[in-house]
Amino acid sequence: MQHFAHHSEENYLKTLYKLENKQIKKVNNIALSKALELNPATVLEMVRRMNERKLVEILADKTIILTDKGKKKALQIVRRHRLWEVFLVDKLSYKWNEVHDLAEQLEHIDSDDLVKRLEVFLGYPSVDPHGDPIPDENGKMKKIRTQPLTEAPLKKKLTIVALGNSSDEFLKYLDKIGLKIGAAVEIVEVEDFDKSLSISHKKNSIILSKEAADHLLVNMP
Repeated sequence: MQHFAHHSEENYLKTLYKLENKQIKKVNNIALSKALELNPATVLEMVRRMNERKLVEILADKTIILTDKGKKKALQIVRRHRLWEVFLVDKLSYKWNEVHDLAEQLEHIDSDDLVKRLEVFLGYPSVDPHGDPIPDENGKMKKIRTQPLTEAPLKKKLTIVALGNSSDEFLKYLDKIGLKIGAAVEIVEVEDFDKSLSISHKKNSIILSKEAADHLLVNMP
């Protein structure tokens, strides 16, 4: 039971961190319940316990925020998750759309020594297979300045550095058309009618819908 509670608390912390990182102004019990897909009463009880442990603070308007202690712990979980994703893709040849659920399980192995050895073994990666930055052991992350492909200039050499959508469907779609993190692309034309993009990649021409291009984040030239 204690093992389950440990996992549950870590999932709460990571979810709160992600919601705060999306700059959602008010993360209350309802918003957190929806994100975790749990009953609001269950979430309320866990939040109360986390508040007692100084991991979260509940403001007067019921907004739930991570304390410095809670954020530090959340970043450790994010760090483990993203390092495990790199390991699964680079060393065990999993596809990038297959690793999230496995990393969700592996992230709960709470061993600083193991994580440090894993980081060294992987060569100190700064991003995971989806382009998300990996916190270092002090919780610091490499800042990546990005923009959606739809906002990038034409006829410029660009690099896909992150994704705005890491759903299984979108990752499979990118595999199908041959795009991945690190891919060099150039916008050739934007269609006036539907704002779809014609891009070049490895001398191939690819047509992207505006929706797909919105989820491809490229470097700021």
